[in-house]
This record gives sequence, C-alpha cells and structure tokens, in this order.
Amino acid sequence: MSDNSIAEYVAEHPKMAGVLFTVLLLLSQAGTAMAGWGTANPGP
Repeated sequence: MSDNSIAEYVAEHPKMAGVLFTVLLLLSQAGTAMAGWGTANPGP
C-alpha cells in the first residue's frame, strides 16, 4: 500500500485513525515491557 491510499483510507474511516494510534501505542508499550524482562538481576 502506498502512503496515498493509507491517507485516503483514514480520511474515509476517521475512527480507524484512533484504532491505529491505539495499536501502535500498545505495541510500543509491550516492546518496552519485554525489554525490561531481559535485564539481569544478580543476587546479593
């Protein structure tokens, strides 16, 4: 898909802009959470 068709689709379906934003936000938060799990915590 080209940028033009995506822009046209979002213009025709304004609610999808919010859905796409929410999905991207959740994915970015999930990536940060998974990165936090990868840290080592050595014992005392």
